[in-house]
Amino acid sequence: MEGWHRWWGYVGITMSERFAALHNRDFRVLWLGGLFSFMGVQMQFFLRGILAWDLTEREGALGLVYFVFGVALLIATPLGGVTSDRLPKRTVMLASLSLLAFSAIGMGIAVLTERVEFWMLLAASVAQGTAFGFFGPARVSMASEIVGRDNLGNAISLQSLAMNGTRVFAPSLAGALVGWQLFGIGGAYIVSASMSSLSLLLTAILPHRPAALTGRSNPFTDIAAGVRYVNSVPAIRNVVFAAFAVLMFAFSYVSFVPAIVEGEFGLSEREVGLFTSASSLGALVAGFWVAGLADSKRAQGIMTAAGIFFGLMVIALGLAPVFWVAVVIAVLAGMGTTTFQTLSNTLALREARDEFQGRVQSIMQLGFAGFGMTALPLGLLAELIGLRPTLVIMGGVAASAVALYGAVSERGGSHAAEELASSAPGKVSV
Repeated sequence: MEGWHRWWGYVGITMSERFAALHNRDFRVLWLGGLFSFMGVQMQFFLRGILAWDLTEREGALGLVYFVFGVALLIATPLGGVTSDRLPKRTVMLASLSLLAFSAIGMGIAVLTERVEFWMLLAASVAQGTAFGFFGPARVSMASEIVGRDNLGNAISLQSLAMNGTRVFAPSLAGALVGWQLFGIGGAYIVSASMSSLSLLLTAILPHRPAALTGRSNPFTDIAAGVRYVNSVPAIRNVVFAAFAVLMFAFSYVSFVPAIVEGEFGLSEREVGLFTSASSLGALVAGFWVAGLADSKRAQGIMTAAGIFFGLMVIALGLAPVFWVAVVIAVLAGMGTTTFQTLSNTLALREARDEFQGRVQSIMQLGFAGFGMTALPLGLLAELIGLRPTLVIMGGVAASAVALYGAVSERGGSHAAEELASSAPGKVSV
């Protein structure tokens, strides 16, 4: 009977509980704006990979596109975290969305005029990485401001649900537009820019909220204070390290999807879209499930299991004998990564003080910068030893790191209260 109640606790979540944060009008606007923004960004992600492969047909070139994205994200994200704490978050989001829209328009014009070159893809990657570095911390920490701590996990889950929903439809839409002579790759980029523009309009109607951090201290001093704060709170620090390992290694498999589908299985761009949509479908299912659990006491254990599972799925992808097996694995991988990322963000932000929300989120987001930067060496490794062995290594590193996190967390559980007390906000030097 006890086992039944535990099982029902996972699935017996009412629809009202799953969508609790959407009862707030401002969060609904933020969520809808994020939906359009994610749609445009996911289309650009798909288009950039297709265009890079068409121009070069090299895994290293795919890795380089994501590498420069990662470098830009690495530089911009800490500044974005401080900016989100020091300036109104709506202002930061508006500037970021404008950059995303203009970069998509530029690429669309270059393709339509048949003047596109590989360096333009690198420039677009830099622009998108920079925009993400500011947009991500502002968006997530603004959700925290709007809904409060009690519904924070639900808000993050619903934002993740919107992102993963677009991962299902955006690649399919982009792929359909690419294959439609009226649009092609250039027209698809213009459609992507229109999505960012819609998000811009919705963000503009959000209410003005003053910055959480006051004063005129040096931004680099504020960045250093944020790093010290994260390092001083074990509950945040350990989650950050686990998230870094997953994003920098296992999640990097998305950089090589065109090479997996077209290079390993000898298929076309259509199947690239199918594979990406399959991964996103799994992510969408997991996002709906985790929305009712993100604020529960089981979140940490579920996060650990999901991270290990995701790493194992990347290993399985490297061993997949045929395309349809790889598609099934992609669905499962999407479920694992979404569950892990949603809960890791929730656990980190739940422990963070209000004036550190932007900086904590920016540090979490640095894992995506790492994902972009590891794509280049992993791409070169794939050219040296083969893509399949490289995928096995990537998944193994991530699964091992999360298992270590789980072991450390369990071993330190009896000392959690003392650790949290020793790292209380009042004892952190900023």
